[in-house]
Amino acid sequence: MPTLTYGSVNRHENDAEVDNQETSLGASRDLLNNENDLDSRGEEWNEIRAEAKTLDDNAMSGFLNDSESKKLPQAIIIGVKKGGTRALLEFLRLHPDIRAVGAEPHFFDRNYDKGLEWYRELMPKSSDGQLTMEKTPSYFVTKEVPSRIYTMSKDTKLIVVVRDPVTRAISDYTQTHSKKPDIPSFESLTFKNMSAGLIDTTWSAVQIGMYAKHLERWLQYFPMDQLLFVSGEHLISDPAGEMARVQEFLGLRRVITEKYFHFNPAKGFPCLKRPEGNSKPHCLGKTKGRTHPNIDPEVVQRLRDFYKPFNSKFYQLTGHDFGWN
Repeated sequence: MPTLTYGSVNRHENDAEVDNQETSLGASRDLLNNENDLDSRGEEWNEIRAEAKTLDDNAMSGFLNDSESKKLPQAIIIGVKKGGTRALLEFLRLHPDIRAVGAEPHFFDRNYDKGLEWYRELMPKSSDGQLTMEKTPSYFVTKEVPSRIYTMSKDTKLIVVVRDPVTRAISDYTQTHSKKPDIPSFESLTFKNMSAGLIDTTWSAVQIGMYAKHLERWLQYFPMDQLLFVSGEHLISDPAGEMARVQEFLGLRRVITEKYFHFNPAKGFPCLKRPEGNSKPHCLGKTKGRTHPNIDPEVVQRLRDFYKPFNSKFYQLTGHDFGWN
């Protein structure tokens, strides 16, 4: 595990040092999850179109109320991919004081040259007292993003949904395999040298789960009390409890409670329901809850051993043991 040093907020003079640590791990080998292709965005846009009518009953109010305007987001879900960010966003969109753009804008990593006004125009209209949000999971692992969000607003609240990095990596691979069935096996992609047990940290599916390494970059700009780490596991097993933490962090009244959730055993995660009506519970799209392939147990154990020091450092930094070790 590389040495991790954690400076105080605003130690921007150490940016070069952080970048050097990044390059010491090698460039991200993203042959399976090409950030330039449209797979992830296409999937999100399809889900948004299908879900919008169910989840956003107040969507037209912004067009009818002259007091509403488009604002830059005050809170952003910055990660992580395959952690549960879509579920969290849809849960939050039920709150009357939240207005969130559905599809991932990818402004701070892919579209930054288009400017803040372009970004603002992507946001839904909101009134005073409402919070504007977006989610783009790749922000957490993209080295340029912390400074860019800080430049927009140093008061931005940041939410990261994390889950067991081994399970997350397998889920990441499963998503890609569903689109590209001819890709190599998970086992062969995990190792630079399987006989030596050398993990390939340039493969993005592995690199994303090194949470402590990525967190170091954010702590150069934001204090820990502006970051909330949501357990992807608890978002499934206790969605109301986890949402209570999120609403408190965002300074919102607690509206989203147990009555909004219905567990779907076929999907394996909670679906949403309107507590005041008798409508059918609404579940996330068919792309969520895919069955994972069977992975060689020895490979899984080697990955667990690899992530253990990163997990321990992450627990230390966040003050919370997520139970992955």
